[in-house]
Amino acid sequence: MTFRLIAVAAVTVLATQLPAPPPGLPARDRAYDTLLDTNVRDGLVYYNAMKAQRAQLASYIASLDVSPAAFEAMPRGAQMSLLVNAYNAIVLHTVASHYPIAGRSDAFPRNSIRQIPGAFERKHRVAGRSVSLDELERWLLDAYQDPRVIFLLGRGAVDGGRLRSEAIYAGRLEEQLASSTAEFVKRAGHFRIDEGDKVITVTPLYSWRSDDFAAAYADKADPVFENRSPIERAILALTIGELFKSEQAWLRENAFRMAFGEFDWRLNDLSGGGVN
Repeated sequence: MTFRLIAVAAVTVLATQLPAPPPGLPARDRAYDTLLDTNVRDGLVYYNAMKAQRAQLASYIASLDVSPAAFEAMPRGAQMSLLVNAYNAIVLHTVASHYPIAGRSDAFPRNSIRQIPGAFERKHRVAGRSVSLDELERWLLDAYQDPRVIFLLGRGAVDGGRLRSEAIYAGRLEEQLASSTAEFVKRAGHFRIDEGDKVITVTPLYSWRSDDFAAAYADKADPVFENRSPIERAILALTIGELFKSEQAWLRENAFRMAFGEFDWRLNDLSGGGVN
């Protein structure tokens, strides 16, 4: 009897140590949320651990292939969350299935997801459709007209959106979009000010989706930037409020040149020494 009581108590303590799922998180996403919470830190991933959990990832991805009718019946936020989670889970499964990556192409870092043939072109089943990662991103942008979703997409790269240590879900979608956007736009490698040369260098990701960003944000820029291109106005509208007051004042002098930098395709890896 004493042993049984101790055993029950031990189980009770263990249960209380497990993180409770966030309120409103769909049951389908709970295991995935725990997987992210365990294996993702500041956007970097323990891919060595993920490699051992590919079956869980594959099962989760399969669960996102709901019928078109079921998908259409979902609220807008739930639809967006499902598609973003699908994108990030597919990226994680793709990398984990080829980890450690040691590619030979000189066009990308040796450990880049871009070294995996067809990583962004291979088809996957999501919400009743057969789509590639590139097509899934386009689906998100076209259907929901909110380019901030780009900042939620990890891409398996250092310069992608910072992969969150949690699932995306409708109950917190606006908060997750806002915080991921604020982090992305002011990250040093994404918006770099050189006051001496009067140059701002920004991530080329903006140029890849320039029409989407311009349509959503160009008209929200400070009027002082009215002579700038639509994509420049959009970038400034997204970013200026996240900067120091002194930086904002310098920008409003409007005497700088904006240039697109290089995208860092190194794997967002936290296993075996981190990114390299």
